[in-house]
Amino acid sequence: MVDSYNLAVLIPVYNHEESIGQTLSEVLSYEYPVLLVDDGSRETCQQVLLDLAESFPDRVTLIRLESNMGKGGAIKAGFKQLKADGYSHAVQIDSDGQHSLSDLPLFVATSVENPLALVTGYPVYDESVPKLRYYCRYLTHVWIWINTLSFKIRDSMCGFRVYPLNRVTKLLEDEPCGNRMDFDPELIVRWSWCGYAIVNLPTRVNYPADGVSHFKLWLDNWLISVMHTRLFFGMLIRFPKIIFRRING
Repeated sequence: MVDSYNLAVLIPVYNHEESIGQTLSEVLSYEYPVLLVDDGSRETCQQVLLDLAESFPDRVTLIRLESNMGKGGAIKAGFKQLKADGYSHAVQIDSDGQHSLSDLPLFVATSVENPLALVTGYPVYDESVPKLRYYCRYLTHVWIWINTLSFKIRDSMCGFRVYPLNRVTKLLEDEPCGNRMDFDPELIVRWSWCGYAIVNLPTRVNYPADGVSHFKLWLDNWLISVMHTRLFFGMLIRFPKIIFRRING
């Protein structure tokens, strides 16, 4: 168990100056402190983030990475900062306004009830979801089910999660994960391999018509393919342990 529950919201930001203000405003309507991680953004976004942090000095902390590390790299830096600041848990959300932040209290309450679990969202889409992205996502799901020998992960790519910081930082020390769009699925597979609990919650996802995506078609698809290959062979090595754990509950 955790000795005390102390949570902050972690938002990685890369050139989302048009949406981060609204996202932060929604988060601040609740009582949680916020850490913004500027992932090497351009000057216009840097200034927006500085202005936001200065506007809410008691509730918003800003750290900046000198170069773009990718979503995973920014989240890792945020985990380290929050742990150093004494927090026990981090709520990871995206900066682009896709997540329904009205679900934030439910995610936090579920984490409070399950403090050692990874609480993760699985998307409930509306008509705004791009069809190609919707169907391609399920190809990743199939590989995740193979690599965990389980259906317990409802969605491996949703960026709305609550992490226990001690566990996740230790896991990342032992088993480094990718730094870009491969981060979310790889981390949750390795979390599952450790035998740690996962709680899935439905959450509404909206894709704004003018939204900015930083998914790099060739690079990120290549990294995700390499990740699945790496995880598949990792699963084969761990196969006896996974099956033993499954049999013994």
